[in-house]
Amino acid sequence: MLQSKAKWNYSEPIDITTGLDELSEISPIIKKMLLQRGITTKEEANQFLSPDLHQLHSPEQLSSITKATERVHQAISNKEKILVFGDYDADGVSSTTVMLKTLLELGADCDYYIPNRFSEGYGPNEEAFIEAYKSGFTLIITVDTGIAAVHEAAVAKELNIDLIITDHHEVQDELPDAFAILHPKCSPEYPFKELAGVGVAFKFAEALLGYFPKHLLEFVAIGTIADLVPLVDENRVLTFYGLHALTISKNLGIKALKNVCKMNGNITEEDVGFSIGPRLNAVGRLQDADLAVQLLMSDDLYEATELAEEIEAINEQRKEIVNNIVKEAEQIVSEVEGVIVVAKEGWNEGVLGIVASKLVRKYDRPAIVLTIKPETGEAKGSARSIPAFDLFQNCMKVRELFTHFGGHAQAAGMTLPVENINCINEKLNEFIYKELSEDDFKQEIEITDTLNLSDISIELIKEISRLSPFGMKNPKPLFQIVEIPDNVRQIGSSKNHLKLQFKKEKTQVEGIGFGQGDLYHFISPMTPLTVVGELSINEWNGMKKPQIMIRDMRIDSWQLFDNRGRRHTEVDPYLHLDLLALTKEEKPLRSDLKQITYDTDQQFISKTDILFIFDLPDKLEQLEEIIQRAKPKIIQACYTVEDSAYLTSFPSRENFVWFYALIKKRKELDLKRELTAIMNAKGWSKEQIVFISKVFFELGFVKIDNGVIQINPNPNKRDLSDSKLYQERLNRIQMEKTLYYSNYEELRNWFSSYISDLQTAKEEIKEWI
Repeated sequence: MLQSKAKWNYSEPIDITTGLDELSEISPIIKKMLLQRGITTKEEANQFLSPDLHQLHSPEQLSSITKATERVHQAISNKEKILVFGDYDADGVSSTTVMLKTLLELGADCDYYIPNRFSEGYGPNEEAFIEAYKSGFTLIITVDTGIAAVHEAAVAKELNIDLIITDHHEVQDELPDAFAILHPKCSPEYPFKELAGVGVAFKFAEALLGYFPKHLLEFVAIGTIADLVPLVDENRVLTFYGLHALTISKNLGIKALKNVCKMNGNITEEDVGFSIGPRLNAVGRLQDADLAVQLLMSDDLYEATELAEEIEAINEQRKEIVNNIVKEAEQIVSEVEGVIVVAKEGWNEGVLGIVASKLVRKYDRPAIVLTIKPETGEAKGSARSIPAFDLFQNCMKVRELFTHFGGHAQAAGMTLPVENINCINEKLNEFIYKELSEDDFKQEIEITDTLNLSDISIELIKEISRLSPFGMKNPKPLFQIVEIPDNVRQIGSSKNHLKLQFKKEKTQVEGIGFGQGDLYHFISPMTPLTVVGELSINEWNGMKKPQIMIRDMRIDSWQLFDNRGRRHTEVDPYLHLDLLALTKEEKPLRSDLKQITYDTDQQFISKTDILFIFDLPDKLEQLEEIIQRAKPKIIQACYTVEDSAYLTSFPSRENFVWFYALIKKRKELDLKRELTAIMNAKGWSKEQIVFISKVFFELGFVKIDNGVIQINPNPNKRDLSDSKLYQERLNRIQMEKTLYYSNYEELRNWFSSYISDLQTAKEEIKEWI
């Protein structure tokens, strides 16, 4: 048995006969996926499968947008200086680019400012506003930030600077007193509340320009995907067209960035999420984010290439810093509690969100990672959460303990006095244990459907791609298949990846589990494996094959690993489990193994995860009793046979009759003198003749003295089966035949007859991996 790493949630059963009857051109699997997304009419399905720019909402529905637009045009007419105040992440950088390009197109006297993460922190700040005032700026437009800048808005007002806030982050208790706030969640008339920061900036750009700015869509796609907002409604449409714009982009910065990312062909949401976004984010994590804006604004090929290469180097540096902090953080996490809070002086605050994400994935707990600043007595950092725990709402319960705080349900940034760290940890642990059960801490996987292997094809995978771009609230579908793999092996230079081969009739599907090489030791032959993953197409040398990228797996049945006759048995992969070693007699074994023998008192044998059988029993019944007592989920057959009884010819009854007749005729037989002659005459081995003699002696048919056999003239009538020696030899032969010389399937069937009740003991299954 193998327990899944994550908690598997299955989509509610869907009756595909209840909707979308008109869509005969799509497969039942796709129809079911549309219904799962609440799409029940042909019109809704067509809109989803074929996104159209006409589905977008009017910017005029955003509250205060008319007022904000008029103020910007007024500033341009009056030749006022306008400052775009952005954020240092990919959403902030792309938002800044959208607004800056818009203002420049309108002929504005403008510049941009992105605060330094390390010296200024997140969001608008008083010092920056004062500097803007000194530089003659009379209008500041924030993008992807500002909704929590209550104090800074007051400062702007005192300085006679008009402040237009465009943002999408969670609205807090008090709104800033700004000239205008453009925010979907502050706009009752706006139908869609989940725009990214760049989406709000784009809406403002559309209102300012007076036309739909298709040339800015590529930046919208970057910020929307990188900021992990729901890819539904407007975000789906904007991203769909934005990805196409990225594919054919003429922007020199984007072309240079695609080049360092080695991107060719159609750009996907995964290209943005795993390559473009992280590189733009890396700049602001380690230094000023201006470099990223300069790249996207560049109109010089040589400059754009240099900037892209510099950003690539920064990203590599970021990876190294993250790895080092993760190692240090894991050393601090000695005991996993409800919420992990780790803090240390000297950690680079720019990467702490990534570190928190890695800790969440490893420990299945929300994580807050802070760098301590001894000069100010503060700690600053980021947090990431698990699906079941709303980090934003729970931190807001103790908002007074933070100097600064903001974010979403699953991610947040914060500054706090060092002395409040323990108190915050205690409070959050109190909240999380009240809200969640132990099962809630596990990562969750949403399973779209269960497929037969024969369902999987290149055509189906292409059809599924029509539901892209995938992201939040439109996740890439995960499918479950239950099959016995035809081949299992570890791949990669460190053997840290897993490759499975599934075959059934004409269908062949490969399964790839990146980072799951350790599970190789938990997959036994002829065992159904339940895997969950994403379907994709593997293309190599012009050949296309369907594959499933494995996200998680489990095995519901008990397992047998056949290591018979091998000198070495792997134990290390199983050290986190309960291990029991069965030997014939006490012997030196590694300390990880609890040891019992066939003579161990049954009351001292308890249930175990894995039973290593290192020695064979004298008779099958001994092993049967131990198996029924230990109830192992995995059996490792690790024994060998020496002096095999099974391979030694066992005398037939005719052999016994002939030998007895010889003794009876001779009255006396000296084996020392006649053994060789008998062996040559009958083709028997010495061991056979000695065995027959001992059986006759045990039954009282003969007497033996110094190798001389004499007939007993008046023996009791007894059958050969009355001989204990005879029975032991038969038992030994049967035991060896059953446990050693059987094939894998025969051995597994024998064990199954004694542990089949384990299949229903699900409540006893422990979480292993």
